[in-house]
Amino acid sequence: MSIDPLIADAQMPRFDSRMSDAEGLMWRLEKDPFLNSTFGNVTVLDRPLNFAAFKQRIERATIAVPRLRQKVRPTPAALGAPKWIDDPEFNIDYHVRRICLPEPGSLRQLLDLATLIVNDPFERTRPLWQFFAVDGLVGGRGALIIKLHHTVADGQGGVLLSLQFIDLDRNAPLPPPMPAPLAPEPSIESDDTVDLLRSSMSDALRVPLGLLRQVRNVLADPANIPALATQANDSLRGLLAQMGEVDPARSPLWKRRSLQRRLEVARVPYREMMDASRALGGKLNTAFVTAIADAAGAYHRKLGAPVESLRTSIAISTRTESSGSNAFSLAKLLVPTNDMPITERFSAINEALNQARDGAKTASLDTLATLSANLPTSVLTRIARTQSQSIDFATSNVRSGGVKLYIAGGLITENYPVGPLGGVAFNATLLSYNGSLDIGIHIDAAAVEQPELLREEVERSLNKLIYAAAQPASPAQTGNSRAKWREVFSRPKRSVLTSRLKWWSRPSR
Repeated sequence: MSIDPLIADAQMPRFDSRMSDAEGLMWRLEKDPFLNSTFGNVTVLDRPLNFAAFKQRIERATIAVPRLRQKVRPTPAALGAPKWIDDPEFNIDYHVRRICLPEPGSLRQLLDLATLIVNDPFERTRPLWQFFAVDGLVGGRGALIIKLHHTVADGQGGVLLSLQFIDLDRNAPLPPPMPAPLAPEPSIESDDTVDLLRSSMSDALRVPLGLLRQVRNVLADPANIPALATQANDSLRGLLAQMGEVDPARSPLWKRRSLQRRLEVARVPYREMMDASRALGGKLNTAFVTAIADAAGAYHRKLGAPVESLRTSIAISTRTESSGSNAFSLAKLLVPTNDMPITERFSAINEALNQARDGAKTASLDTLATLSANLPTSVLTRIARTQSQSIDFATSNVRSGGVKLYIAGGLITENYPVGPLGGVAFNATLLSYNGSLDIGIHIDAAAVEQPELLREEVERSLNKLIYAAAQPASPAQTGNSRAKWREVFSRPKRSVLTSRLKWWSRPSR
């Protein structure tokens, strides 16, 4: 059967007529191509999907979810966040396409195609999404490549959007059609400008003048951050301290940055990883970050450049029932990557992540995004690039379906996320589906020159963690590790950056 359309429609996030301040900031930051916030997904099916039926489902979805028929209208003179307006020239054929892989139709070819599609910039005069049905995958299989801009939805929002076109069995009937949407009403730009002026003034009046001056000084010159951090109130102290984290990324190997991209993938059984997480006293996300850190350390040692620690950014979900299209926070923290038992690494990272989650409850970038709305984009991109250059890699975790799912007659067999890089060496994103954890490792090929080695080390570390969790632990060793790394993680630079702004990936659980 298909997902009840009433349930699917009710699960969709709330969409506002204007971008949130954080989403508007993401939009502006893309003036720098390294800060592109597009993400995607590569779904492998046991057979090619029924393209006509799929296209019909997506056309229905564009009626149920009006955001899919809307494009962005930038605001004149940067007066607040951009506005969403109906696209009078919306054409479903531009957004839903069908292509065929050349022979032999390998998974490697599919991943390379997805990398090209996801990293091809959106045409900003159209709605910011595309679906590509792919035929010709070896073994008679098919695939679906999804491409979404982060201002449309975050990773979890993308999962909710997928309820519009997934089914619970292969031969599910099509849901009933919806009434055709009304023709878009003409939008008068002069009226929009008046509204934007009113909104911009209202936003400004909510902010104390002294605080506004402080933040403007911070954004104009990041050198002011350390001094202002001691004067700021609690809501900004964590942000200012986090922005003050301008130490370069720690890796001696991953220094170069480029627009060259490579996608590697890995899989691990869901139940085994959950059991390992619980046995070690943590959550699934701790196990995932631990495995990625372990693999990163092994990669460096194998190439003769051992490193004590690396800095990662981690997406933390803040989604509630009333959350809009984006709802997550970001945390930056050091993770141990030296040669050590993986169970000790798990303990150290688990403690750091718990502190990061606590910090996410009090710090927010929304205020900073509001205050920066009228500042030059060049200043904001400079700060964002500086911040990204302090991070080695990013991780994120998205929860998906726990049962078999179908798309237009095709059974989903693999489901790999593609998180945006935002100036880091790689983004590893985890997606749970039907007893498996599917991992997409989106790589800057100039930074990580041996991507296959990184993927092999990720697979090895995942299996190593599962095995180690089943072995008896030494309390003395675990205690020593915690004491050593507690000092590192308690340093002032371990503050938390939270917002619904996203340069790297999707919500953690």
